Amino acid sequence: MVRASLRPDARIAYDSRMADIQLTYFDFPGGRGEDCRLCLHIAGVDWKDDRVPRGDWMDRKGKTPFGNLPVLRVDGREIGQSNAILAYLGRRFDLHPSDPWQAARHEAILNVVEELRAKVAATFTIEDEEEKKAARQALSSGYIIAWADNVTKQLGDGPFLAGEAINVADLKLFIAMSWLMNGILDHIPTDVFSGHPALIAHHAAVKSHPKVTDWYAR
Repeated sequence: MVRASLRPDARIAYDSRMADIQLTYFDFPGGRGEDCRLCLHIAGVDWKDDRVPRGDWMDRKGKTPFGNLPVLRVDGREIGQSNAILAYLGRRFDLHPSDPWQAARHEAILNVVEELRAKVAATFTIEDEEEKKAARQALSSGYIIAWADNVTKQLGDGPFLAGEAINVADLKLFIAMSWLMNGILDHIPTDVFSGHPALIAHHAAVKSHPKVTDWYAR
């Protein structure tokens, strides 16, 4: 069982005994489940961090709502799809705007991050290395730059999307950017966002949030 303390800027009190919460995702610190883990840690609730070894996945795949992960289980009920999980957790634990318009703006960020992931993930099936290299170089100099241009336009005065309070859309954006910046993807430069200082500043703000640093110090 994971126990996290309330974030410094928490605006609600929550009795973690009210719900039995489990998040299921693959056993690595990244991907679509990591932002959900961060959300639960920042919310300061009791939850079970169910990490699935790759070797166990095929036995468990058919038991998930959509044949993929992450899956959130709350009091015996399950939902899949990372954006739905983040929106639910964000609303429940005051990590998503309450204003309908602002909430929709943040949900647009959730969606556009998924578009980025899909574009990059499409290169995973390219077997020829030269073809893969060309495809990723084209993404880095074209699509990703345009994507970053558009996301930058959605940023306000910061440090986060909603100002001083961190929200689930900040976490999803942070994890996706980290994925491209950490050097694990061949042919995508780690400085791919260097021309977007506002995005870099946003990423740094999330990374330095006390509860984010606490999570990665574990």
